Amino acid sequence: MTLLMHRIDPAKNAYRFYTLSLEPTLFGDVALVRRWGRIGTRGRQIIELHPDTPSAFRALQHHRSNRQRHGYRLI
Repeated sequence: MTLLMHRIDPAKNAYRFYTLSLEPTLFGDVALVRRWGRIGTRGRQIIELHPDTPSAFRALQHHRSNRQRHGYRLI
């Protein structure tokens, strides 16, 4: 599962992306991969490990709602 979000505000020169994805690991955990940065760049990435899919999905929902409060919109 992958979510792609953008925040585009020309008045503030803000052209940002934010990606959330759930990916399985080799050890049976679930990784929540977060990527963010300016559109057109590679950006940054952080990987959060979760013991199961429900906890990873809750974390994904938390990060999604937090980004939406900051003006990001789902694509």
